[in-house]
Amino acid sequence: MADPILFPGTVEWSGENPGISLKEREDGPFVALASFFRVVLSPHGRGHALVLLRAPEAARPPPEPAHLCLTDNEALARFLVEGFVSHFGAFRGLPGLAALDYRRLDRVETAGDPRSDYSETITAGTLTVRLRWTGLGQPFCFALPPDKSATGRHHMPSLFVPCQDAAIEVNGQRLPGKPVARKVAGHAMSTAMLAFSETWIRA
Repeated sequence: MADPILFPGTVEWSGENPGISLKEREDGPFVALASFFRVVLSPHGRGHALVLLRAPEAARPPPEPAHLCLTDNEALARFLVEGFVSHFGAFRGLPGLAALDYRRLDRVETAGDPRSDYSETITAGTLTVRLRWTGLGQPFCFALPPDKSATGRHHMPSLFVPCQDAAIEVNGQRLPGKPVARKVAGHAMSTAMLAFSETWIRA
């Protein structure tokens, strides 16, 4: 019998964390960022959270803030933002994270097939945000050691599904930008992906 693969440390959270990061040109800044969490285990219990950051000049109704966190568990959402999202490459150092407007979400709906076309729709009052991933590729499973993870202190076994295109829609209006190419664990993909079976283990 083969020896098991063990990850020493403390499991801090486990679940799903698909994301979309959009640029208007490959060498330009990100103009829209969305990181969605479906957490099944954490110190703050279960829950969902969508972190959405938009460029200050992005079109939106006047009273609507550029930066939102929609969640059904605010303690969990703040734990994820402070301990994890703030370390993610596209989000790192962005002042918008300190200006998030936390709102209670009413509903989360998943649709499609992660082998082809997949979406998450999050509703909070009169606000509806739809994240959609298309042109989905071959899933791959990998584990980053702590020094290669976003936080620099966690093992991160995960399953990723790369995608060719993705969109963020707010109340039916598609935000500008598109994903750009990158590599993760030697796999060609873009700045949008599905991340399932994701577990963060503090070493």
